[in-house]
Amino acid sequence: MFRQTSRHRRSRPPQGAARATSKCPSSQAPASRFLALSPKADPYYQALEHRRLNPRHHVTKIVALSEIYGTEATARAIEDALEFGAVSSEYIANLLESRARALPDPGVLHLTRRADLLELDLPEPDLDLYDTYHNDNHD
Repeated sequence: MFRQTSRHRRSRPPQGAARATSKCPSSQAPASRFLALSPKADPYYQALEHRRLNPRHHVTKIVALSEIYGTEATARAIEDALEFGAVSSEYIANLLESRARALPDPGVLHLTRRADLLELDLPEPDLDLYDTYHNDNHD
């Protein structure tokens, strides 16, 4: 049998002391916050449980990503990931990061010389070849 050899004051709250709870969203359980992100969060969590060893770890990471990228973007990423069958917090992070990356607007093509304008004369295509092929295969 094991015997307790020392007791630290910080190891347990005193008996009868109430635990302080905050109403701030970060103090809520990650699972309940995750399920509130999207209607598809519950099926996504079930897929996490089925495919991953530690689904709580993934849920905690996804909730943290929702604080960074916002709930709407995270909900969309969850729905897309579920549709593609990609079940992982890393996939959600990749989706959110790639969608948040701003792409530069394509610029206007400037042609400096008249010779750079492609003035091509293309002959009219001969479509009789297709008619011949079609008639040969259906006779």
